[in-house]
Amino acid sequence: MNYLGTLDYAVIGSYLFVLVVMGFYLQKKASASMDDYFLAGKSLPWWAIGISGMGWSLDITGTMLIVSLLYILGPRGLFVEFRGGVPLGLIFVMAWTGKWHRRSNCMTGAEWQAYRFGPGLPGSFARVLSAVAGIVFTLGMLAYLVKGVGLFLSTFIPVLTPLQCSLIMVGVATLYTVTSGFYGVVYSDIFQAFLIFAGIIVVTVIAVTNVSSGQELAELSGRISGNSDWMTSLPQIQTDMPRAYEMYECLLMFTMFLVLRNLINGFASGNTPQYFAAKNERECGRIACLWSSLLMFRWPMMIGYAILGLYLVEGMFPDMAVLDQAVQLIHQNLPDIPKAQWPDTLSRIANNSVDYPQIAAGLEQILGGSWRETIHMLSFEGGVNAEKVLPAVLLHYVPVGFKGLILVTLIAASMSTFDSTINLAAPLFTRDIYQTYFRPKSSNKELLTVTYIFTVLLVATGFLMGYTTKSINEIWGWVTMGLGSGLAVPGMLRLYWWRFNGQGFAIGTFAGMAAAIIQKLIWPELAEQWQFVILTIISLTFTIAGTYMTKPTDRSVLENFYKTTRPFGLWGPFRDTLPPTVQTALKKENRNSLVSLPFIFVWMISLYMMPMQLMIRDFRAFGISLIFFAVAVAGIFKFWVGNHHSTDALEALEAGK
Repeated sequence: MNYLGTLDYAVIGSYLFVLVVMGFYLQKKASASMDDYFLAGKSLPWWAIGISGMGWSLDITGTMLIVSLLYILGPRGLFVEFRGGVPLGLIFVMAWTGKWHRRSNCMTGAEWQAYRFGPGLPGSFARVLSAVAGIVFTLGMLAYLVKGVGLFLSTFIPVLTPLQCSLIMVGVATLYTVTSGFYGVVYSDIFQAFLIFAGIIVVTVIAVTNVSSGQELAELSGRISGNSDWMTSLPQIQTDMPRAYEMYECLLMFTMFLVLRNLINGFASGNTPQYFAAKNERECGRIACLWSSLLMFRWPMMIGYAILGLYLVEGMFPDMAVLDQAVQLIHQNLPDIPKAQWPDTLSRIANNSVDYPQIAAGLEQILGGSWRETIHMLSFEGGVNAEKVLPAVLLHYVPVGFKGLILVTLIAASMSTFDSTINLAAPLFTRDIYQTYFRPKSSNKELLTVTYIFTVLLVATGFLMGYTTKSINEIWGWVTMGLGSGLAVPGMLRLYWWRFNGQGFAIGTFAGMAAAIIQKLIWPELAEQWQFVILTIISLTFTIAGTYMTKPTDRSVLENFYKTTRPFGLWGPFRDTLPPTVQTALKKENRNSLVSLPFIFVWMISLYMMPMQLMIRDFRAFGISLIFFAVAVAGIFKFWVGNHHSTDALEALEAGK
């Protein structure tokens, strides 16, 4: 089969060449100082950072994962991706946490700990643990990205295994990220955004032209996915799920867990380069709003892939029973295959069938003469591997030339996430550990060299983790529900409770991080909702115990923090010291921020759901969503937009009057 044409390869090669050239072109500008390298000198316009943020939220792995969930569940797959594919943290950043962090003038989230807890031992302890936790979280993200890139590209380059494909792409991404810093992150993301939108248009048009009616799609989806409620937009109490996805059967309950988890994580959000790099605090909300809005275009593309996947699987496997037969044949002949190496094993069988004569003969008998093409659709458990739906659709539905464009679109999305993730982690080591505690007087050149070396080692470690991961759904579930839950409680309390101290933060962070790693090593099959419950309780227990076992933070540090950040929550002893006019202004600002939150939430969910409802021709559900959307927009204008202008009392407070 002709997987890609010459034009497709030319498009991909040109794209990678432009990225590398862009990285070296921006190297001089990025290397002027650490502030330039990691935050682009806080000189970029808010709309550029917002577009870059959208690119950070798009990647091959995440798109494959969400398409797989939409293929299985229909529009309801959106609720499973409250894990992270739906960036609910942005509603908190948009409402208040972004501007709170920007007011610190820090460079990293770890440096922010010294601003919150002071420069002494408690603040240093918290800073180091925050940096280590951020690096560990990045390793999980890199493993997730590496796994997906390999699975995706190996479908189109059959002479390479998933491992080799991910190695090539990660190498290119590391090269241009290391050379250009945050300038490269933003400028490359803007360049890649145009490619992403072009790909979205092409896929959406192809999907729309293939659906003749909603009734036809309802019948097809029920027959192929095995889910009679595929067209439904709301999570249900009990949902039919295929093997390996049983944890989502109680979809409504799982969604409630995810909402609770996002509340905890969201209250702690905003400590990323996008907001530290904003010109001022007001632009933080605009960045988050634009970021959220642009992600709306992702959902019609992904439901489009899912719809085309239903048609494709029907054409490939008129008799779905052959899928289980083929998988049983492979397991019988290769009984010791670990799930993590399943994709590589299928690739070897397809590309080197002479080494597996018995399996090849059996697969040809079961799947037919095109078995080398369809074998990649087999899941480890039997049935269709939903995570392969996206590349299979691209391979079979998109014509030559456009295929290269869509491939570049998805590669660009993955590169955007990769470079932003690296840029987030690198300063945690260079600035918060190396420069602060080992070489305070190190030159800019030395710091850049250390950053380059650390980045390469970080990527290599993440690559090894990705190779041993069973599936992208598994690693994403652990990163968001396991490790993320273990780190969320200390991150939240640091903003809203004056008594919380650096020791409590460090102890809680260490306990949550260690518990998540131990769980991953010893009990990897633990359901995601129980990862959330158990690890949150462990982190909360150690956080509270560590706080009350040690002394409070120095009052002068807390006074400076409260005066500059102006958070709400348990800050009574410091709020009461302010003049009455300032207290009144603060209460109004904070009240409007809190009231705007549910409106922003409804706005985001309806914004993402409506395009999918149009794509599946469910116009009644679209009309209901549109009503919710209109009410949410009205609330945003009243409480969020109206909250942008600081009162005279707050401006006087900022000026220290």
